[in-house]
Amino acid sequence: MPRRRKGQPVSGWIVLDKPAGMTSTQAVATVRRLFDARKAGHAGTLDPLATGILPIALGEATKTVPHVVDARKRYRFTVRWGSATDTDDAEGRAVATSDVRPERGAIERALHGFEGEIEQVPPRFSAIKVEGERAYDLARAGERVDLAPRSVTVYRLELEATPDRERAEILMECGKGAYVRSLARDLAEALGTCGHVEKLRRIAVGPFREEAAISLESLTSLGHSAAASRHLLPVETALADIPALALTEAEASRLRSGQSVGLLRRSDLNRIGTLEDGALVCATADGRLVAIARYESGEVKPVRVMHL
Repeated sequence: MPRRRKGQPVSGWIVLDKPAGMTSTQAVATVRRLFDARKAGHAGTLDPLATGILPIALGEATKTVPHVVDARKRYRFTVRWGSATDTDDAEGRAVATSDVRPERGAIERALHGFEGEIEQVPPRFSAIKVEGERAYDLARAGERVDLAPRSVTVYRLELEATPDRERAEILMECGKGAYVRSLARDLAEALGTCGHVEKLRRIAVGPFREEAAISLESLTSLGHSAAASRHLLPVETALADIPALALTEAEASRLRSGQSVGLLRRSDLNRIGTLEDGALVCATADGRLVAIARYESGEVKPVRVMHL
């Protein structure tokens, strides 16, 4: 007798406003339990110290996670000058101090040097794997962790405020893989001092914004109710930047079975529009998402089939 799958076939996105003090894994587990969902995952880890946007995918939405992970992200964070920590944030222990407190003009000039494509060494306390082990596990065990620099893209850095001589509040828009903690560490070094992230909040991830977010406290209070389900965004929300392609039901059936669909007739030209060869599309039928597909040489080929 086949084993019954645990949980309900719930699919969609919850834009969680993660509280401080909770890991991203703990947040996903809590949301999954609240919705009794079979599958769940998140689109980009937030440190326990951090608050803000943690997009959580349930069910078929987990198939769209890579598209959100690759999207731009925006953070608002506070750097505290004069103290470096082993974690590069306020949760670590101090490893160096400095009496230098940079002026506002110097901070603004230094920020420009960190825009564009830059080389960045991730924090020792990060989830990056080193010979199969997480870097933070090795660091906690007191082992030496040497992480290679990686290229990341920073689209925007803006000094928003300097509330006092000890702190600077900064807005950052970046691409995949950029670490705010590393940027704060390196910025302080460029200014001739040391520093760490005191506060960190993520305010946007791809198409997900603060106005669509719900706190874990509010979501928990709603429990298993229709009100909670109203905060569940459609799976295709994550694919807002991918063009939609309407299919007939017969064509949709072919995609669902893993077969390609030919669109070479003159009547197909309006549907194809200006699609470039190799472009990803959201294949739909009767307004429902059928698959993430690729248009190649006059054919639409399934990449990830949805069961909605």
